[in-house]
Amino acid sequence: MLAIGLILNTLGIGLFCWAIFALAVYALPFFVALTLGITAFQNGAGVVGALLIGTAGGALTLALGQAAVAITRSSTLRIAIATAFAIPAAVAGYHVALALFRIGMPSLAWREIFACLGAVCVGGTAWTRLTVFAKPRPFELAGVVENPSPPIFPAATREV
Repeated sequence: MLAIGLILNTLGIGLFCWAIFALAVYALPFFVALTLGITAFQNGAGVVGALLIGTAGGALTLALGQAAVAITRSSTLRIAIATAFAIPAAVAGYHVALALFRIGMPSLAWREIFACLGAVCVGGTAWTRLTVFAKPRPFELAGVVENPSPPIFPAATREV
């Protein structure tokens, strides 16, 4: 019976860690959705209205962030957007790793070290998941490029 408990605990912690890495990119949209929902509820929108406003705000944040990273040509703007998504994910990763290592690690210093490592890993995962759809473009000086890259949305740039 003890062996089954150990196996199930290990699988549960593994599933929990997988969920943290899979959902890392949604930390900023979740924060926006929660903030909008609570604000709407406090201003009299009701439970259903607050849920709808929060859900719409979170979905819009995620869609606009991914579209902005995919469309923009400026690497500075891409870095800023990806950083805006990665920082809340890193904070969440820090707290999750700290909570997990509080279970079985008595040393406070090692808990902090592993929590910081967890923050870097989860933040990097969010950064990677957001920028994976962005097509790399050549460096452009003053908007002049010898071999311009094809447009991302070719249907939107048809010549008439």
